[in-house]
Amino acid sequence: MSISEVVLQVFSGVGTSYCYPNIGSSSSNLKLPFKSYGKCRKRIGLWNIRPLNNCRTTQSCKKYGIWQVRGIDCGNTSNNRLWFSSCQCQRVENISETIGEGSNGTWFKEKNLSPIDGEVNAQKVLDSEEVQQLKHEKEGFMSNGSITKDASYSNGTISIEDEAWNLLRESVVYYCGSPIGTIAAKDPSSTNVLNYDHVFIRDFIPSGIAFLLKGEYDIVRNFILHTLQLQSWEKTMDCHSPGQGLMPASFKVRTVPLDGDDTATEEVLDPDFGEAAIGRVAPVDSGLWWIILLRAYGKCSGDRSVQERIDVQTGIKMILKLCLADGFDMFPTLLVTDGSCMIDRRMGIHGHPLEIQALFYSALLSAREMLAPEDGSADLIRALNNRLVALSFHIREYYWIDMRKLNEIYRYKTEEYSYDAVNKFNIYPDQISPWLVEWMPNKGGYLIGNLQPAHMDFRFFSLGNLWAIVSSLTTRDQSHAILDLIEAKWNVLVADMPFKICYPALEGQEWRIITGSDPKNTPWSYHNGGSWPTLLWQLTVACIKMNRPEIATRAIEVAEKRISAEKWPEYYDTKRARFIGKQARLYQTWSIAGFLVAKLLLRNPDAAKILMNEEDAELVNAFYCMIDANPRRKRSRKGQKSYIV
Repeated sequence: MSISEVVLQVFSGVGTSYCYPNIGSSSSNLKLPFKSYGKCRKRIGLWNIRPLNNCRTTQSCKKYGIWQVRGIDCGNTSNNRLWFSSCQCQRVENISETIGEGSNGTWFKEKNLSPIDGEVNAQKVLDSEEVQQLKHEKEGFMSNGSITKDASYSNGTISIEDEAWNLLRESVVYYCGSPIGTIAAKDPSSTNVLNYDHVFIRDFIPSGIAFLLKGEYDIVRNFILHTLQLQSWEKTMDCHSPGQGLMPASFKVRTVPLDGDDTATEEVLDPDFGEAAIGRVAPVDSGLWWIILLRAYGKCSGDRSVQERIDVQTGIKMILKLCLADGFDMFPTLLVTDGSCMIDRRMGIHGHPLEIQALFYSALLSAREMLAPEDGSADLIRALNNRLVALSFHIREYYWIDMRKLNEIYRYKTEEYSYDAVNKFNIYPDQISPWLVEWMPNKGGYLIGNLQPAHMDFRFFSLGNLWAIVSSLTTRDQSHAILDLIEAKWNVLVADMPFKICYPALEGQEWRIITGSDPKNTPWSYHNGGSWPTLLWQLTVACIKMNRPEIATRAIEVAEKRISAEKWPEYYDTKRARFIGKQARLYQTWSIAGFLVAKLLLRNPDAAKILMNEEDAELVNAFYCMIDANPRRKRSRKGQKSYIV
């Protein structure tokens, strides 16, 4: 076949394509045990013909004169995978536009359905007025449904926000030619990449929110649907498999040669469910964040078709069934191991950490809002509602601490055996640390970090408290009290860089016992009292919800003084966040995205509603009914899960 015939076939839609089963359709079966479904096969030089502007690593490929545009080589990079691709992966109806210049100098605009739809590009010749506008924008525009680049300058100097947008877009990862997520960090000074070149579920959340607020929905839609595929993959460690609903901690797009064909490669999604993670811990928060992002996507884009798909509905149910499964626990809180959330190393948070409970509550409310009403969902929704009531009561009643509650605990009697015991968890008053007595302000309070029999973790964990406000897990008065405490302890929690991940740090013998002498979590570093700029966006949402945006504005002003000049570090060390973290990556993506989301939300506070959960009136009524409920009476009710309240 001649070159001209090949080109004719390509542009007429007759070219050869290599297809896997279309697992993205709404009628597909979610259970996909074979890893090959995550692959996208490509034949170099035969499909989707368009130049890419950021190809860096050149692979050997055949170039025919008619396809070589401005001498640009086709390559395989983290930003732009192979130049030409024929893909049939998850069906993502991803519509974007490609702008280019023909060989005869004519400018055209392509309406381009994602290559995974197998559609052919249609060109429209533009008039002179459109050409001038497109030439002006073309510098920062990339083809194939990818992300545009900001390039706004003032007096020849790029602003911090524009720099952040450019860095965020440079971190975008492509799969089958479409944007699918952002890598954790792109630090040119680091020689040891580890897994910072992966797309992490939790790390992508602020990136996804930033793109949603910017009106760039494709990357979030692609991320949601492709990670849904990974949920059903077979995942085993030492002959044991976790529950089916588990979402991966991260994934990486790998390009590998196709066996038996030197002219073709295939892209593979390679997920990590914890089998390769440090400590081998399953990411409990990944599925919860996925549900929260799915709801935010629907609210922001107005596209409810994604959450209504059968495979997406099934994915939501699998996560819920995994979280709501019966076990030995008497508490409505979710029982997890150490390191199963943002604090992914040993830090003494095993049990019922606040961060997981706040995300759990938010995900339950979000899922209830999105679940399609059908006979098969009735039992699940009933269990979900029962859990919401019990969980909200449990957290508000037993995790809350302020000066009044602290004094009450100080006077606790122990070893109470009765159904109406005051000290239900047998907490010993001697657990109250001297630091807490001095630290607790007269006005304000917070949710403690963990609660188990005979143990209260009095540390202040920022993400859990902030998201408890966002999700309405706390009452309105409690939410204001948390913000009051943040203002009262500004010099500790914000200081020279927002925001402390937890306070105080574990030190001395306590640090050696609880962390196992972890050299990365030394006192006032990393998860052990380090300061994380990415927490700015959660702080901003919480402040906007309580109509106190001035707190977030003040924190952003603190961050702006240093974060860009110091190359967007992952975290900061010391009590006042004076130093860049000793092992912190630079150009950390969620530090960049967290800053952008905070700025965008302060500019448009109404947009924060895509993340907020409003308090449910029925839940409030049930909550107050439970206060007067007799636990002993509940024991006689059969066929109903009961919790300690």
